[in-house]
Amino acid sequence: MRTLSMLDKFCSAADNALRTLHGSYQTTQRDNPASNLPEPELSPEEKNHASGLMRINHCGEICAQALYQGQALTARLPDVRDQMEQAAKEENDHLAWCDQRLKQLSTHTSLLNPIWYVGSFSLGALAGLAGDKWSLGFVAETERQVVKHLDEHLANLPEHDDSSRAILQQMRQDELHHAQAAEAAGGAELPGAVQSMMKAMAKLMKTIVYRI
Repeated sequence: MRTLSMLDKFCSAADNALRTLHGSYQTTQRDNPASNLPEPELSPEEKNHASGLMRINHCGEICAQALYQGQALTARLPDVRDQMEQAAKEENDHLAWCDQRLKQLSTHTSLLNPIWYVGSFSLGALAGLAGDKWSLGFVAETERQVVKHLDEHLANLPEHDDSSRAILQQMRQDELHHAQAAEAAGGAELPGAVQSMMKAMAKLMKTIVYRI
C-alpha cells in the first residue's frame, strides 16, 4: 500500500471537509435510532426549542468531525491515526441523524458551520502536533464535555420529543465510548486552564448556534 504524502493527506482532509459541510456523510450505515418512532406533536414553542437544541448538536458534530480530521492529519502513530478516522466516521452517523431530525423539524443547520469547522480543524491539528498522548487527551476531554452537554439537552428537550431523545441517547453512548477509548490508548489529562478554555468556547458556540 502506497504511503500517503502530506499533499495526499491535505487533499483527503479537504474532501472530508466538503462532504461534512454539504451533507455527503461517510457513515457506518447504522440505522437512525428514531427511525421507527412516530413524529411527536409539539407546540410552536416546543418545536422552536427542539430545533435550537438539535441545531447545537448538529454543529457540535461538525466540530467533532473537524477535530478528528485535524488530529488524524498530524497524528504520529498509525494506530492513533486509524482510531481518529474510525471515530470520525462514527461522528458522521450522528451528523446524519441530527440533519434528518432538523429536516423533520422544518429548520436549518447553523449558517456558521464552515467557520466552526475551520476553527475546530485547526485546534485538532495543533493537538496532533503536540503529540499523540495530548491529542488523545484532547479527544477524551472533548468527549467528556460532550457527554455532560448531552445530559443537559436530554433533560431540557420537550417532554414528548422522543425522536430527538432517542438520537441524543445513542450519541451519548458513543461519545462516552470514544472518551474511554482515548483514555485507554494513553491520553493525557489536559491542564485545567485548557479544559476551562474548551468549556468557554463550547458555551459561546451553543449560545450563537441555538439561534443562527
